[in-house]
Amino acid sequence: MSLETLGGLPGAIAKPAYDPARVATGVVHFGPGAFHRAHQASYFDSVLAEDPRWGIAAVSLRSGGTVEALAAQDGLYTLAVLDREPSMRVIGAHRTWIGPGGGAQVAALLANPQVRIVTSTVTEKGYCLAGDGTLDMSHPDIVADLQGGEPRSFVGWLVQGLAARRAAGAAPFMVLCCDNLSGNGGKLRAATIALAAQRDPDLAKWIAGTAAFPDTMVDSITPASDDALYAKVAAELGVEDRATVQREAFTQWVIGPYTLADGPDLAGAGATLTSDVGGYERAKLRILNGLHSSLAYLGLAMGLETVADAMGEPALAAFAERLALQDIVPVLDPVAGLDHAAYTQAVLTRFRNPAIRHLLSQIAWDGSQKLPYRLLDTTAAAIRSGRPVDRLAVPVAAWMHFVARRAAAGEKITDPLAGQLADAAAGTSPDQLAGRLLAFESVFRPEIAGHAGFRAAVAGAVRALAEGRVGALLAR
Repeated sequence: MSLETLGGLPGAIAKPAYDPARVATGVVHFGPGAFHRAHQASYFDSVLAEDPRWGIAAVSLRSGGTVEALAAQDGLYTLAVLDREPSMRVIGAHRTWIGPGGGAQVAALLANPQVRIVTSTVTEKGYCLAGDGTLDMSHPDIVADLQGGEPRSFVGWLVQGLAARRAAGAAPFMVLCCDNLSGNGGKLRAATIALAAQRDPDLAKWIAGTAAFPDTMVDSITPASDDALYAKVAAELGVEDRATVQREAFTQWVIGPYTLADGPDLAGAGATLTSDVGGYERAKLRILNGLHSSLAYLGLAMGLETVADAMGEPALAAFAERLALQDIVPVLDPVAGLDHAAYTQAVLTRFRNPAIRHLLSQIAWDGSQKLPYRLLDTTAAAIRSGRPVDRLAVPVAAWMHFVARRAAAGEKITDPLAGQLADAAAGTSPDQLAGRLLAFESVFRPEIAGHAGFRAAVAGAVRALAEGRVGALLAR
């Protein structure tokens, strides 16, 4: 794959609707892994068809594999869309790529007023935040940044770049965090200001008063690239592509309010601009992620392997739909521009996609950390509003059954509380199991654990699962 071979690709392969030679760099992205290249880059690629100012500089200062692959292919790669009707599209949005040792080039780009946006997918740990969401001043990278020299942290690079802008009398760049942190823009803004304040209080005030850090939410299932994908793409294109990525057809980028004069038309490329990113986050957590966990624990109890397998079981699929529409959606606050019922149907359609192999066993990991946000927030809202909780108790009981089965078999439980959960589940009857796990205060808040109706519903569902009566539970 290269600019030289681009014109000779088969007609069925969508190609950039612009001349890559005319593209300017307007975006610097830190962390150009598969999700960024399959997600944000595809939005900017669409924007470039009408506005060539928004090419991307891909920055990966700690590992060189991705940027080396981009460099070898003139920044081009294939996005394979996995659906019932799969498609392939060449993305050409990356016109600059910087790997280890390229710090001086990054500094120059961040200082350049032509660069208007900085985006990031550096994973949650890449923001150097403490448990309370504030900047961890004891983090080794932050300690190093406070000592001066080339930044080691992403936040350090933001502070250095914004300091250069201020010194030159230029406008700040806008920062779009694209990792799954609740309130991600606000947390990154606070972290950047906190680090800047250690360097120059006036710089911190300038950032606070001028720089935009809107909250965002991103969503699209992006399986890892593997040899099978490389072979498939090579067969379709007739050329090798070692930077190819794949994702489902569905993609979502929700962005909160910001001001960026003459910025890119991301809404025209499919992004959602809203004043309530939190509402979209809650819908994703409670509907999509809540159903994911429900399908995982119930599907595993039925001997199933993938999400698509689970949705292929009519009783389980129907249960998931009722759970969403009759229990989850009614206790969600309205969100302007978001139809929760329509979103639910879109989620269920995504789950049925046979081209996405999403393992239930993987979704089942870390249940003690996930359930409070995915299912128990909904349960608490239902209790407060006097709504029934019998159906909500079923996936919670299925998690308990999952823990007990793993413990009894001596199999690994992937969870921060693995040892405590295994000890609590060892040698218990179904009734004892429910009581012991409901006593985990870090998982079940008092209003849930102490609710008689919910406790009874969970205990009954645990018994049914232990006796193999899954069908009765799915009929709820």
